[in-house]
Amino acid sequence: MYNVIGVRFKKAGKIYYFDPVEHPVEKDQHVIVETARGIEYGKVVIGQKQVEEEDVVLPLKRVIRIANEADAQVVEENRAAAAQAFTTCLEKIQNHQLRMKLVDVEFTFDRNKIIFYFTAEGRVDFRDLVKDLASVFRTRIELRQIGVRDEAKMLGGIGPCGRVLCCSSWLGDFEPVSIKMAKDQNLSLNPTKISGLCGRLMCCLKYEHDNYESVREELPTVGKLVITSLGEGKVTAINASTKTVFVQLFDIPGKPKELSMDDVVTK
Repeated sequence: MYNVIGVRFKKAGKIYYFDPVEHPVEKDQHVIVETARGIEYGKVVIGQKQVEEEDVVLPLKRVIRIANEADAQVVEENRAAAAQAFTTCLEKIQNHQLRMKLVDVEFTFDRNKIIFYFTAEGRVDFRDLVKDLASVFRTRIELRQIGVRDEAKMLGGIGPCGRVLCCSSWLGDFEPVSIKMAKDQNLSLNPTKISGLCGRLMCCLKYEHDNYESVREELPTVGKLVITSLGEGKVTAINASTKTVFVQLFDIPGKPKELSMDDVVTK
């Protein structure tokens, strides 16, 4: 068992485990930690707890210290510097006539590295751009190509539901989403209805999918012959959200009847 804390470096970023050592770290405090890309400033979102070895990535990085006001000031200065670096990088991209879209710029806490996030339709030869940026900022430069879902997460926005995007407000990791999930939920397959701002299938299609699958296992499949309190018939459709089935009764012509699953027995 390992004693760990969960630290997040961005508002809706992934949570990483760190060894608090003997620091009296509590939830919602900020800490300075050592990461693979350098010294970073993060927020504790999971207080100290015990986890199994398979739940951590070894060797476990340690907390250097609990952050103070001076560290918070450094973070604000880094954000201001990142905004200036964004403008500089845009100018360099235009000078080199590169087909890429700059999305965000981020300094590590110790300014040991600047990371430029961008999107592009294909591969981009940015070697000359890196040299130019390194000559300006005199530090390590990393250009990281990201996908459209990551772009939406960084930029944020309002989704079709009228709320702030899940990915930019609380969703830490993206999970695979398929068109089958939309079909199982009887949703319109019109791409404009089931796609998010990123142009990909909406992440929320995944939220209720497991529930729909478990309910569908209990309901008869479309085409099954069933016996109901109104007589025999054939299932024409199912509604997993209300746990009901639509049955075309043999002895009662007209529209199929919507019945609860308790009133339907498969022949």
